[in-house]
Amino acid sequence: MDDVNNESKSNPQASFVVVANRLPVEQVTNDDGSTTWRTSPGGLVTAMEPVMKNQDGAWIGWSGAPGEKLDPFEADDIKQVPVELSQDEINEYYEGFSNATLWPLYHDSVAFPEYHREWWDAYVKVNQRFADAAAEVAEEGATVWVQDYQLQLVPKMLRDVRPDLKIGFFLHIPFPPGELFGQLPWRERILEGLAGADLVGFQTPEGAANFLRLLRTRMNYQVQRDTFTTPDGRRSRARAYPISIDVQMFEDLARSPEVKARAKEIRDDLDAKTVFFGVDRLDYTKGLRQRIRAFGELFKSGELDADEAVFLQVATPSRERVEEYKRLRDDIELLVGRINGDMGRIGRSPITYLHNTFPRSEMAAMYLAADVMVVTPLRDGMNLVAKEYLACRPNNDGALVLSEFAGAALELKQAYMVNPYDINGMKNTTLQAMNDTAANKRRRMRALRRQVVTHDIKKWASDFLGDLDPDMKPDEG
Repeated sequence: MDDVNNESKSNPQASFVVVANRLPVEQVTNDDGSTTWRTSPGGLVTAMEPVMKNQDGAWIGWSGAPGEKLDPFEADDIKQVPVELSQDEINEYYEGFSNATLWPLYHDSVAFPEYHREWWDAYVKVNQRFADAAAEVAEEGATVWVQDYQLQLVPKMLRDVRPDLKIGFFLHIPFPPGELFGQLPWRERILEGLAGADLVGFQTPEGAANFLRLLRTRMNYQVQRDTFTTPDGRRSRARAYPISIDVQMFEDLARSPEVKARAKEIRDDLDAKTVFFGVDRLDYTKGLRQRIRAFGELFKSGELDADEAVFLQVATPSRERVEEYKRLRDDIELLVGRINGDMGRIGRSPITYLHNTFPRSEMAAMYLAADVMVVTPLRDGMNLVAKEYLACRPNNDGALVLSEFAGAALELKQAYMVNPYDINGMKNTTLQAMNDTAANKRRRMRALRRQVVTHDIKKWASDFLGDLDPDMKPDEG
């Protein structure tokens, strides 16, 4: 349990402020009924923690409970500034505009985006609340780093009242081309919101280029390379900063005796010569239907022998109240059941499907147990699962099958690349990854791991903050 100081603090001040939809801590109930806060797992928290502590930073976000009004508090030496969200605002700002409008639109409209004016009104209202909180907390000349698609209006809102601040924004999901973005009825407002930042970060050069092109063509901003000039003459930049993971932490887990022993147990339980592994949030962008269909056909054709190979798929629960996600879960479970019913036998199922959330140590054991990792999203900003698998292969064995539509594909060029819309191509590449020579697999894995080890989460934070404010550049060591 992390150190927590529950003493109420009003109006804390900070020279470095992170603004995100959620706080980096979650409330837990102890055995005696008391409650405390512990740090949530996640790469962003890992990256920000050292600089937050060095700079006496503050983190602004929602606590996760509807209608919960909390005073600022400290947890693990970081000022926590809760922003209240009502149930209606969660429905309209978060589940509505953020996740039923922006999320599908920014992921190439894999699902149909919904456009509702009342959702937009809630999005504006909540973004203003986050911006007001940042304006109140930030010291004179402070650095503020706004995170992700839920808060795209905050940079301009904050700039309007606090022009003294250095403001950064990072988008963790893809940014779409103009042909798709143009559907959005409030497209100019979003562009103006993002352009309020001094530095706008994207996962890929393509995302940055899409944004800059829209500023030039729709907003008539002056754009030169990665720099744009706003109508009031302020110069800002838009660049790619591919996010990563805490590589050392995953590698240490993979080397630990406990995780090694658990990985052997998983292999023994699965009782297969070859273990294929997929782990995803249960989301329509992840390509689960196509992936499971491909494996079903491989088992049916005999190209994969159900007595010698198994596909283990973990689907982490996600947005379970949203109708689109309920349908997806039903579809996946029906498909898995049909394949196992047709090709399985007593004591043996070709697909092991787990709809659950597992601790990080268990995930590391699964990564270590897998011969072939299958990461085939239809569209992804980055996809950190691919990088976690690589970090858990310190012996340079294993193979990574990766969608060319994941942002990670630009970095992980030695993966076995697939187009997830091409089922036959995905089947052929999956077999190639299984049957390739050990020497070829080692050669690919060494190159992949070299990329991930030298570009970890600390480097990501250091690169972004170094460009936003050189005085804020954290130590990468």
